[in-house]
Amino acid sequence: MARIAGIGSALPAHYYGQDELMAEFTRLWGHRFHNPARLEQIHRNVLVDGRHLALPLEAYERLDGFGAANDAFIGCALDLGQRAVERALAAANLEPQDVDAIYFVSVTGVAAPSVDARLMNRLPFRSDLKRVPIFGLGCVAGAAGIARAADYLAGHPGEVALLLSVELCSLTLQREDVSIQNIIGSGLFGDGAAAVALVGSEHRAPGPTVVANRSVFYPQTEDVMGWNVSEGGFQIVLSGDVPSVARDRIRGDVDAFLASQGLELDEISLMICHPGGPKVLEAFEQALERPREDFAVTWTSLREVGNLSSASVLMVLEQTLRKRDVPPGTLGLMISMGPGFCSELVLLRW
Repeated sequence: MARIAGIGSALPAHYYGQDELMAEFTRLWGHRFHNPARLEQIHRNVLVDGRHLALPLEAYERLDGFGAANDAFIGCALDLGQRAVERALAAANLEPQDVDAIYFVSVTGVAAPSVDARLMNRLPFRSDLKRVPIFGLGCVAGAAGIARAADYLAGHPGEVALLLSVELCSLTLQREDVSIQNIIGSGLFGDGAAAVALVGSEHRAPGPTVVANRSVFYPQTEDVMGWNVSEGGFQIVLSGDVPSVARDRIRGDVDAFLASQGLELDEISLMICHPGGPKVLEAFEQALERPREDFAVTWTSLREVGNLSSASVLMVLEQTLRKRDVPPGTLGLMISMGPGFCSELVLLRW
């Protein structure tokens, strides 16, 4: 089994409280609403206290199109990604030269050469490093990235794999879009990066093992979440059906996954969930019949930094490892949902 040997995260230096951000959005959009108080209500309802942004707030008005925003994504992604990778490797007592494969996930910018390739010119990775850039999985990519890296290490037990997620959601904001879904996104999503160092079974390292994983795809649900991509950039698709899909589907998926491992839900002690938003988290609580305190780390992450797409669940895992003295044998379950619509489940054992 692959083992999670170290996690590191990095957040941009530009942090703004929700009140300050609401004032900016009211200035931008308030004149287009007959009831500007509706903007504030929507932002209050996402239960986010503040967020880190890739750029200073005043810099966003100078982004004159998709190209400029994407150039900013590449530059910021390299800086944040490097910091997250260095911290993850330090936590695992590893060096860049030890890494055999790197998985890079993002859904908020594009680059060719990809961000992982550009990082090879900043960090002393080996030239034979295997690179797997993945675009389009969205919020599910944090858990899916761990699963794909663990799958690789199952066949290469002597090797080291690195997962890097960088999501700069603020750089996708459509300033002319006053749809409810764009306004919700403007209040919910933030920016950040997270990296996870995983080692194969031939390595001795502390940290939880990846026991099993499962991907679940829900047919004919592509309009639930994602992007419409045009010359203006990424325009968010965010259906109000997301909480109901989570509520209706996740329990059956979790029960079937755990049954395949000879387990039941009440044997899971730690819930490591992506903070998709208050209604999604409430749907998880209801469907899985777990008390709110089981999701306390996820709720805290949502409140403090917002939804960071694929990076969020990795930060929740980082905080879970940092704050808890977990007894050996403890079982944890990572859960993420994202565009497709789909879910990813990862079973961990300490």
